[in-house]
Amino acid sequence: MKNYYEHSFELRYFEVNKFGEATPTTILTLLEETAAEHCLSINHSLKDLQEQNIGWLLVSGIINMDRYPIYKEKITIRTWLSSYSTVKGFRENIIYDAGGNIIGRAKGLWVFFDILKRRPIQIFDSIKEKWPLLSEESIEHNIVKKITPVTAQLHDMEFKVNRFDIDAYGHVNNIRYLQWLLESIPDDIMDNYYLHTIDGRFIHEANFGDIILPYNQPDEIENSYLHTIKTQADDKVCATAKTIWKKRG
Repeated sequence: MKNYYEHSFELRYFEVNKFGEATPTTILTLLEETAAEHCLSINHSLKDLQEQNIGWLLVSGIINMDRYPIYKEKITIRTWLSSYSTVKGFRENIIYDAGGNIIGRAKGLWVFFDILKRRPIQIFDSIKEKWPLLSEESIEHNIVKKITPVTAQLHDMEFKVNRFDIDAYGHVNNIRYLQWLLESIPDDIMDNYYLHTIDGRFIHEANFGDIILPYNQPDEIENSYLHTIKTQADDKVCATAKTIWKKRG
């Protein structure tokens, strides 16, 4: 039995930006789709788990991209579990181009989750048995270390949580947080730089009808930002993150 799983994709037109490259949200989507396929491969699909009111919840993670794949480019994502506890596991990812070159890496901490009770539960033994561990890490980075919330707004903007923002678990899909974060980045950065690293923490749920406020401020590293996503009504911190941007070549 392999201790990793691989899934391949060909980049479609609607998944790329004006530069012809996959967007950061596309990469996160493909990483999550690969994880979903890994679940399906052991007969514990997300749909089957959902019918038992159980799911996997991403609580923290990091993505590091050396470059983004372009339209029609074929990539392969390799994923595996590097460690487990009773209710959570660390998922590692490496993104390869068609030539076998590494173009990106990602790591996430996922919690096995009771959808109705909104709390972690013990991971099934049958899942652990079919997902043998590979202790190698894709990125050596502490994704459980707290990222302190910020209160500065570079742009005065807000977003309303609509129906299409809600996932199968009844809360805002984590990809939406990345979209809101990117909307708050200055135009000069978005036009001349690419997102090299995002390191994020998901703290509290946002729900249908909430008004979302994105906060950010420059970090001490050049072309790096600290981010916080809050709800307007109760000033609840939903997510925090750090981003690093690199100049386009």
